[in-house]
This record gives sequence, structure tokens and C-alpha cells, in this order.
Amino acid sequence: MSQVKHLLQAKGSTIFSVAPDAPVLEAIKRMAEHRIGALLVLANGELVGVVSERDYARKVILQGKSSSQTAVSDIMSGTPITVGPDTDVFDCMRLCTDSRIRHLPVVEDGKLVGVISIGDLVKAVIDAQAEQIEHLQRYITS
Repeated sequence: MSQVKHLLQAKGSTIFSVAPDAPVLEAIKRMAEHRIGALLVLANGELVGVVSERDYARKVILQGKSSSQTAVSDIMSGTPITVGPDTDVFDCMRLCTDSRIRHLPVVEDGKLVGVISIGDLVKAVIDAQAEQIEHLQRYITS
């Protein structure tokens, strides 16, 4: 199975982020603009959290808070779980499942190099299984 670095090579390592003191409304607009479900929260270039649509729904909407008056730091999930580029895709899926998270920042030598989502992981597994099935079908028919 492939590793995180293979996923980043295929999808790119673009990182969408927001500052912890930014209003939640800014984060939600950025997520909508890029059609993503979460942003990494960076303070002075350092990863300090992840903010997701789920955080917004549960910690702003359901609590009746103002999107323009609430800071990202008030709703973000702090101390995010990270993986390295050499982490196996199945290990990442297990980590996401066990930790009930959907996004994994990728850190190499203390530097943020990308982010992968559960969707990226599922796609990688499906692609690998399709390739294996095709290989087995060729083996059987030859």
C-alpha cells in the first residue's frame, strides 16, 4: 500500500490555513471558496490546531454564537494529530477511525508539508484494490 508522500505527490501539498485570531466567518468563507471541510490553524507559521465545518456547526451554530464575533481559536481542535510522509495509508485510516477525525496534517522534520483527508485515504485504498483486482483477473485469464 502507498504512503502519505504518494498521496501528496498525486494531490499536491497545498495547505489552506487560517490564523487563530481570525473570525470564524473568515474560516467558513475560506473553506467554501476552496471547497474543503477544514483548515489548518497556523500561528506564526506553527500548526496550533484544525478548524472544521463540524466545529462550526457544533460550537457556533448550535450554541447561538456569532460567526463574525467568535475567534477561530475558540472553536478549533487544538494539538492536532499529525503523520509523517512515510506513514502507511492503512495506518492513517486506522488513526482517523480510532481518533474520530477526518483530516491529518503531514509534518516532516518539524515542518508542515501538507494535509490529507479521510477522502484521500479512501480513494487511495479503492485505487489500490482496483489495481489488485485487475492484476488478479489478468493472472486468472492468462
